[in-house]
Amino acid sequence: MATHLITGAGSGIGAAVARRLHERGDDLVLLARDAGRAKEFAGQFPGARTLVADLADPDRISWALGHQPMPDRLDSLLHIAGIVDLGPIVELRPKTWHEQLNVNLIAPAELTRLFLPQLRAAQGQVLFVNSGAGLNAHAEWGAYAASKHGLKALADSLRHEEKPNGLRVTSVYPGRTAGPMQVKVHSQEGKEYDASRWIDPESVATTILTALDLPRDAEINDLTVRPGH
Repeated sequence: MATHLITGAGSGIGAAVARRLHERGDDLVLLARDAGRAKEFAGQFPGARTLVADLADPDRISWALGHQPMPDRLDSLLHIAGIVDLGPIVELRPKTWHEQLNVNLIAPAELTRLFLPQLRAAQGQVLFVNSGAGLNAHAEWGAYAASKHGLKALADSLRHEEKPNGLRVTSVYPGRTAGPMQVKVHSQEGKEYDASRWIDPESVATTILTALDLPRDAEINDLTVRPGH
């Protein structure tokens, strides 16, 4: 039975991935931002373990996890949580930059650092759900795109560093995907939201499971997923 640590399991792509892995009997460790969220996860995914740490405060993640039982080994660490806040560069205050860099880049780097021993023990896989914005930055997406470009750099460096330890590192770059984040984006853009126009989270979950389940003689480094219509 494989063990997966997942961030962002509360909605969207993360919820779809957690559900699929749970249904097939894999062991889940779900990261929750607070005790209330952890209780919700325990109800949604019977048998799953939870860890509480706030990705918005990466300086305290090590302290928070140090007070909780940790898994002995991990077959995968799935970085799926993320936040977005749009705006032109001329209007973006440091607070907006810090919030997105903390959740989207610095927290994944810190979690990866902390769980590398467990991942090395299993010769596991680190998977980053990035974004099309991690490859191309557009107007008013500057802070979010910067965090995601940084996430690509983190993944690429980690891949080179950990290859001798048998780790696989994958970045998935979904286009616009239906879910709460897309609702917020449309609201900030002043556009009407139509979920049917965008990728179903289940489709992205399928690509993630494909990368996880690929035989060990191969690895998917970078996978771009775009709306099919």
